[in-house]
Amino acid sequence: MSALLEAPPRAVRATETRLLPREPLDLPAFERRYGPRPAVSERLLEAIELSGLTGRGGAGFPTARKLRTVRSRRGAVVVANGTEGEPVSAKDRTLIERNPHLVIDGTLTAARLVRARRVVIAVGRSGAAATVLEGALAERRDARGVSVATLPDRFVAGEESALVHWLNGGAAKPTTTPPRPFERGVGGRPTLVQNVETLANLALIARFGPDWFRAEGTADEPGTILATVTGAVERPGVVEAPLGVPVAELAALRGGARGPVQAYLVGGYFGNWVPPWPGLRLSRESLAEVGASPGARAIVVLGDRSCGVVETARVVAYMAAQSAAQCGPCVFGLRALAESLQSVARGDSDATESYERLERLERQIAGRGACAHPDGVLGFVASATLVFRDEFARHLAGACSAVDHRPLLPTPGVEGGWR
Repeated sequence: MSALLEAPPRAVRATETRLLPREPLDLPAFERRYGPRPAVSERLLEAIELSGLTGRGGAGFPTARKLRTVRSRRGAVVVANGTEGEPVSAKDRTLIERNPHLVIDGTLTAARLVRARRVVIAVGRSGAAATVLEGALAERRDARGVSVATLPDRFVAGEESALVHWLNGGAAKPTTTPPRPFERGVGGRPTLVQNVETLANLALIARFGPDWFRAEGTADEPGTILATVTGAVERPGVVEAPLGVPVAELAALRGGARGPVQAYLVGGYFGNWVPPWPGLRLSRESLAEVGASPGARAIVVLGDRSCGVVETARVVAYMAAQSAAQCGPCVFGLRALAESLQSVARGDSDATESYERLERLERQIAGRGACAHPDGVLGFVASATLVFRDEFARHLAGACSAVDHRPLLPTPGVEGGWR
């Protein structure tokens, strides 16, 4: 039976929030809810491994394995990554603003596990995350060595190597690997770069154990996740739900979709457009059936009043402008890709020629970038040409099915430099 249609190994159910309280928590309120921070022992690594916790930043790498790798080296640095340059994701900044002490706890726990000499929590410059963290750190005696870094609000700035490069005094742009951060990162030391949601979960496992953590989600993908649900929904925002939850249920948790759903964008601008199949769940197994993955768990609902071709063209133009300008495929290839898609979206006289150019550009760009940025954009475009095949045909014929042409997906302006 298709993994898309079969029931998950464990029934997915609504959950009381573990990570995301309704109101921000200061230190006394945090300690009343979660209790004191537990001591970190050698057995915690085994508990993290038994929990099945994986990275919540997008890659989904096993957390215990990453911790063990850095722990095996001397003089480690821990970097909690809350930069979140993805325009359709707000989960990390929401977590920090509502539950900063859980993030700090998880960061300190990781630091003790890998015997770190330096601890940094990195966030973007916009929003209140940095101010909230500074205030929370000032409440604590056990976090005096933790610093807060604010990075430029660029799409690629939160990529692991870009973050390390910025902390080392360079531009917030991805660097070639190897060496990888766990080998030689901040200050040339082995560096653990871990998403803030992952670290918050680590703090919970340290308190309540792996069995408690596995009580939510599925057997293969345990725990809860924070998902950002935007687009054509009544109340766009961040929700907490068990892994394996139906994608349609995530929309329902934000008041439901505004009318019939044409498609979902899963995983943000490095993600994929997928059809609104009833059995689709937010899990790697289910999304793999439609050529997608959860990524940073950003879900955009595209209603039937909007145009997937127009929205895709707008996003690709934004992504081309977010290029780190370190290689030809990114500088010239993405620009040409954006121009071709805009021609199709407008229904220009050369729209057919522009559409045919997309396949040629894909061959010229794929696998040739200095970082993952070009390939991420190509995957996004490929999913659009598949899911919106009929709409592309309408545009090539000079028509569009949308009745509302107001922009749906955010494309923030490019401001400031790379430092």
